[in-house]
Amino acid sequence: MILSYTTGLHSLADFLKPWQSLFSNSKVISDGTTFLHLAGVLFAGGFAIAADRAILRGRGASSGERARLLGEIKDIHPPVLIGLGVLFGSGVLLATSDVETFGKSPVFLIKMTLVALLLVNGIVLERTEKAFRNHSPSDVDVVNEQLLWGKLRRTAVASITLWTSIVLAGTILVNS
Repeated sequence: MILSYTTGLHSLADFLKPWQSLFSNSKVISDGTTFLHLAGVLFAGGFAIAADRAILRGRGASSGERARLLGEIKDIHPPVLIGLGVLFGSGVLLATSDVETFGKSPVFLIKMTLVALLLVNGIVLERTEKAFRNHSPSDVDVVNEQLLWGKLRRTAVASITLWTSIVLAGTILVNS
């Protein structure tokens, strides 16, 4: 199995040689791709953490204030998704610039696992937020509202932790 994985990496590296050569021999391409990746982290992560902060601020808020915060959070989704798109596109370009190195790196695999967890967490946040919005404040009893807000808070804490861990993994990856 490991042999076939290694063989597959070599085949993929052969296929990607033109891109690897362009990336390695062009400072503009390599710097531009790295910039796009970091800009994606800045915007997607920055907006996401701003939404997380809004959720954490809502702990003791009234139902009306929480509804307002949920509206703010909903408005943050589009720029987060745009940032994630830039982040993923540039990440694919970076990973394919040296697929054999990244494909064998445990740090890269950890980073990709953290990214997958971040996406799952985002789906949980979005679904919980929708459940909250789909009920008028009068329909949601206090216990249910507290449970939903608690779930949102946990996703916010997980999001902040995952974004920070992804940046740490990326830093280690570049320096290893």
